[in-house]
Amino acid sequence: MKTTERSFVRRIDLTSLQLFVAVCELGSIGRASEREFIAASAISKRLADLEEALGTALLYRHTRGVDLTPAGENLLHHARSVLFSLEKMQGELSEYADGVRGHVRMHASISAIVQFLPEDLGAFSRRHPQVKIDLEEHLSKEVIRAVQEGAADVGICNVNSLTDSGAVLQTRPYREDHLTLIVPSGHALAERQTVDFMETLDFDHVGLHAHSSLYLAMHQAAGDAGRSIRLRIRVTSLDAVCRMIDNGLGVGVMPERAFSLIHGVGDLRSVPLTNEWATRKISMIARDFDSLPVTARTLVEHLSEAPTPHDL
Repeated sequence: MKTTERSFVRRIDLTSLQLFVAVCELGSIGRASEREFIAASAISKRLADLEEALGTALLYRHTRGVDLTPAGENLLHHARSVLFSLEKMQGELSEYADGVRGHVRMHASISAIVQFLPEDLGAFSRRHPQVKIDLEEHLSKEVIRAVQEGAADVGICNVNSLTDSGAVLQTRPYREDHLTLIVPSGHALAERQTVDFMETLDFDHVGLHAHSSLYLAMHQAAGDAGRSIRLRIRVTSLDAVCRMIDNGLGVGVMPERAFSLIHGVGDLRSVPLTNEWATRKISMIARDFDSLPVTARTLVEHLSEAPTPHDL
């Protein structure tokens, strides 16, 4: 940190920032004084000191209260961000006092969550019961963005989405999955041993979100062949895909293991796709695996050693 930056940090008082936000939210020093149980004169002094430290006016003062100057509006944005981060830090550190020895933030794609993570995270939690894992489901590109921006320590998603995004992140292999065509039992393709994706384009499709890695792979494959997907309906979950297919709304593509876990939905058949792109690599991603907190590194090592599905 440069000397000028260090000096700036020392001039900013967190209590003054908190009082500044209170005044902005309530529009009056008097009302802020009542809410914060601090004398109005003390708040005025702190605000004046804050303006002096920053070298600019933050508030327009008038008989009805206060209004923000342009500099004040900018400071309010940053002050709220700083205070929110402090509250989050307090919440996470308090977990150590309650006996939780670690906290890992993880974002993952729906494919990883449905197929593999329940067993893998369950085994990890039994081995490390005092570690808290916050897991959120997102599209692969959103998983990548979250890791890149620091909103997640570790991400798990389709590796092709990482390549397409241009993000500079580290990867480690996690699992592979294979895509399969799902059709009603009486469908023309139901008795096939395998099928090329191009053959499915003669039928209506039930698909996932337009920005999901699965839909993007299908869309690119169809486009490369000069074809288009006759998408009849989009849904947000794999079990919903199965229900729509079972009710005659089209055929669909999903990971083979995911279908095996939810195949009780309706009278459906699974026909493996023969296309090369139908075998997908699911990877763990991080900005820097070596600089992750110890707990996050422990989780990554556990997932790296997790058994393959046929060993479960």
